Amino acid sequence: MASLISTDKQRIVIGLGKTGYSVVAFFVRAGIPVIAMDTRENPPYAEQVRLNFPNVQLCLGRLEVDLLQAAAEIIVSPGLSLKTPEIQTAISSGVRVIGDIQVFADHVKAPVIAITGSNAKSTVTSLVGELALAADKKVAVGGNIGTPALDLLNDDVELYVMELSSFQLETTPALKATVATVLNVSPDHLDRYDSYLEYHQAKHKIFKGCQSVVINKEDPLSAPMLADGVMATYFGLSQPDLNQFGLLEKDGVSWLAKFDQPLLPVSELKIKGTHNQSNALAALALGEAVNLPMEKMLLGLKSYSGLPHRCQWLRSVKGVDYYNDSKGTNVGATEAAVLGLGPDLKGGIVLMLGGDGKGAEFSELNAAIKKYVTTVIAYGRDQTLIQAAMDETIPLKRAESFEQACELAQQSAIEGDAVLLSPACASFDMFKNFEVRGEVFTQWVAQL
Repeated sequence: MASLISTDKQRIVIGLGKTGYSVVAFFVRAGIPVIAMDTRENPPYAEQVRLNFPNVQLCLGRLEVDLLQAAAEIIVSPGLSLKTPEIQTAISSGVRVIGDIQVFADHVKAPVIAITGSNAKSTVTSLVGELALAADKKVAVGGNIGTPALDLLNDDVELYVMELSSFQLETTPALKATVATVLNVSPDHLDRYDSYLEYHQAKHKIFKGCQSVVINKEDPLSAPMLADGVMATYFGLSQPDLNQFGLLEKDGVSWLAKFDQPLLPVSELKIKGTHNQSNALAALALGEAVNLPMEKMLLGLKSYSGLPHRCQWLRSVKGVDYYNDSKGTNVGATEAAVLGLGPDLKGGIVLMLGGDGKGAEFSELNAAIKKYVTTVIAYGRDQTLIQAAMDETIPLKRAESFEQACELAQQSAIEGDAVLLSPACASFDMFKNFEVRGEVFTQWVAQL
């Protein structure tokens, strides 16, 4: 491992969260000198570094520009923007600044499936991992979910399935994945990026040096400029053409299909909604790109029941279904959840929206809401912005607390409806993270 890294100067790791700690541990195992740096006086993993790697120098409270300018390489954790002045000074001095995913890419030996997108990337990543297990592959799944990339490196692994965020891809100039996909692109993280275009460009770094791509034919922004020799497979919810995955109607039954070949009746999926049909098609296309046997993938697909907090059905109470989509932290995710669940309901959706909108345009939800939503429950920091953005024909109720939002949603739903927590916002105004928000909602529903 160490032979691939020159050791003339020290590496500096900026950010001591879970990712930063994994990078420090990687360099220590490889025998590479490393300094750990963080703007916080007491970052989450500082004590673990002191205990486990006592020879690693810690610089806490600020970024030391002199050290950064003298480094061989700087590895920046995804939470810190490259626009940070001290990092910009180092870049101007000619120092290479990358992230943990690039270090991973420089050392990985097995094929890599790389997945990003504004929405559904966690579901598709975990689903592809399950399909690989069903195909008897020794697979490692992680990156932006679960285990940091560098903690996954192991000579026994036959396939890596990686969820990657735009923040991680900013610092990944040459991923060289076996197959890469941008599942979709919709506005997100506009509090970090100067423009939608800049966010889009960060996502598309996933395609640098890849051997093949999987493209959502219903989202033009997901399609890359293809280099010569790069294979492309398409997926979407329409009838598939040659070398495409899609939906096929046969004898009144809707099937997941490749071109004219039916693969699996949609009714046999445990994950419900048209958005999850799209996720299943994307996963099959990605698996096929690394030669996973279709028959075994379909067995894995039939048994997959989804992830917590991602359009997760909780229970039915007095004819009302309750769904936890707390992972719906942007407008695109919430739109997908509404459009995915709406067609399968006898009634409508009572939609819980609220939190930190990260500069999003909530008005982009109006079309989906007018189609399937009977009532919007607005709560949290940006509820005034949500109310201002909603079409005035949409019934909206405001809540002073998350608990009151839950109660208003229950009161607004009638038999045949669904209560959907899909906030279109980050959770940080009220909760530690989206998982805690989803767990609070799940516990409240369990007590009904």
